[in-house]
Amino acid sequence: MASEAKPKSGNDMTVVRGLDVARYMGRWYEIASVPSLFQPRDGRNTRATYKLQEDGATVHVLNETWSKGKRDYIEGTAYKADPNSDEAKLKVKFYLPPFLPIIPVVGDYWVLYVDEDYQYALVGEPRRKNLWILCRKTSIDEEVYNQLLEKAKEEGYDVSKLHKTPQDDPPPESDAAPTDSKGVWWFQSLFGK
Repeated sequence: MASEAKPKSGNDMTVVRGLDVARYMGRWYEIASVPSLFQPRDGRNTRATYKLQEDGATVHVLNETWSKGKRDYIEGTAYKADPNSDEAKLKVKFYLPPFLPIIPVVGDYWVLYVDEDYQYALVGEPRRKNLWILCRKTSIDEEVYNQLLEKAKEEGYDVSKLHKTPQDDPPPESDAAPTDSKGVWWFQSLFGK
């Protein structure tokens, strides 16, 4: 009788070691994700832009998506969970709701894989509730995409929950659409819309 492979615990996940943070900075397009609670369900052109701050340890995070013709965004910070570790285990902090940012929400952002040219990445977290496939371009080669799916499976993710994110080519500019300044998308996301 064949024995089934035991799923890895969060502590057993393979995480990138020695991440070159400076090379990781810049814009990443969301190719697919297991969406988080706070992402609009109909979001498209979803992307993240990372900028290393002057202290060399904190990253400014700008997450953007377009929903119902409007640009939705949230800003936050990221930092190493353990500054003495070489593992790419980061914490991200956002303040909610976006229109009156008073409640801090902290989550895990673990870089599970990044290619040697820093062109595509697999990002997850120890509970395996969220997963992102990111790319520097708005599309990714199908073979590379499938390799990242296999890597996610090896780490214990149910990749059937992944949703491909529609991306326009060329992508929209941040100032090319009206912005949802009232946080309507945030309230809708709480109710699964």
